[in-house]
Amino acid sequence: METNEYREQRIASMKALAEMGFEPYGCKYDHEDLRKVRETFEEGRAVRVAGRLMMIRRMGKMNFCTMSDGTDRFQLIFKRDELSETMFAAFKLLNLGDIIGAEGTLFTTQKGEKSVVVKEWTMLAKALEQPPEKFHGLADQEERYRRRYVDLMTNDESRERFFTRSKLLMEIRKYLWSKGFVEVETPILQDQAGGAAAKPFFSHYNALDKDCVMRIAPELYLKRLLVGGMNKVFELGKDFRNEGIDRTHNPEFTVCEIYEAYGDRTSMEAIMEGLLPHLCDTVIGTRKVAYGDKGDVIDFTPPYRRVAYKDLVKELMGDDWFDLDFGTQLAKAKEKGRETDTNLELDGVTTELMLTHEVYDKLIERNLMQPTFVTRIPHEFVPLAKTCKDDPSLVDVFEFVVAGRELCPGYTEQNDPIAQRSALEHQAGEDTEKIDEDFISALECGMPPTGGLGFGVDRLVMFLTGTDSIRDVVLFPQLKRV
Repeated sequence: METNEYREQRIASMKALAEMGFEPYGCKYDHEDLRKVRETFEEGRAVRVAGRLMMIRRMGKMNFCTMSDGTDRFQLIFKRDELSETMFAAFKLLNLGDIIGAEGTLFTTQKGEKSVVVKEWTMLAKALEQPPEKFHGLADQEERYRRRYVDLMTNDESRERFFTRSKLLMEIRKYLWSKGFVEVETPILQDQAGGAAAKPFFSHYNALDKDCVMRIAPELYLKRLLVGGMNKVFELGKDFRNEGIDRTHNPEFTVCEIYEAYGDRTSMEAIMEGLLPHLCDTVIGTRKVAYGDKGDVIDFTPPYRRVAYKDLVKELMGDDWFDLDFGTQLAKAKEKGRETDTNLELDGVTTELMLTHEVYDKLIERNLMQPTFVTRIPHEFVPLAKTCKDDPSLVDVFEFVVAGRELCPGYTEQNDPIAQRSALEHQAGEDTEKIDEDFISALECGMPPTGGLGFGVDRLVMFLTGTDSIRDVVLFPQLKRV
């Protein structure tokens, strides 16, 4: 039948149920979770359950249904001699997707299937839309994202992934609290974007009659708190960047930023080497996680590899790479697989350095499967970090790479206000209005030596659940209009 025909049929069933005394949309219904029923199963025990009908088999005097409540699936048995005449007759009007409540006793079938023999049932919500064929779920990937409610209803794997995400968020907070960090909240609407180089979303305060942006990072506000004496802080919340959408990027995304006064880059490495095994042990159940469709396995058991940025480049391109002229570098990069002449222009960055970074980005980083701290990054790319004491052309930071993608950067933060102003001016070029003067003023009050990091929660969930698309770990991802 066509969609409208199914709907009309269901409306007719709903009206017939109402005429038999079954209100199609019920009220509160006290019941046990199906998972608890299974865990505490006792033959003959009376139970009350509620959930959606996922399968219906009508067999004359004995009918069977499979009910799901999001915690488990359970078989219900509707026997003619166990139900009133009205309730047994009304059963014929139930459809897949309907939500009912049922009272009965626990029973094990001859095939060993744990079941509920229903004594009484009630309608809780009539489904007017026909669910996906045989409740196997939505086949079209785009449709799964647009109609997440149907995806969750029919796809146990998808629903469990989002339960796992919630548990991971809870354990991130628990771990950081156990280490003495305090969770804080900073503004999402800000006067100007700061803490990262990204294109913001713009908005306007009507009451204050001024423009504002949605934050691209909470970093500068969190550092203000360090100046104020809050020595160990973290924020777990949303950032917004008006940029591209792909398998690993969504314009609205969740981040966790962490700052520790009197710490440095190594303090942040210690946090990641403690947090990730904790999440694996408490939520995932293993430190070795299958990832992607190529049979790769990520091992989150520390210690993680530490390697300098330049050393990685030399491993691939040769020890003489940084001594070569640009033309020779470009030819050698193409030989190694650099396929396109990507724009190599960035304010304040030489074309040689941009080429090196492209080699790193396209030919090196994406091949780092196991957790790796890539350290000693060129200072042009990280204006908010301190330079390395032995080489001012580098900054004391790491990029933490997993499965060929950056999970998070970690810094020895810059707390010298004069050096910070100089770096921000260099980054801003002629757009000096982009410099956050209040942040510089805060630094001039004195910020302790500090370690900081920020990781994408969505990307972390991807790694820990073996998922290679951000849309599979964000409940309602941004999509094109249809």
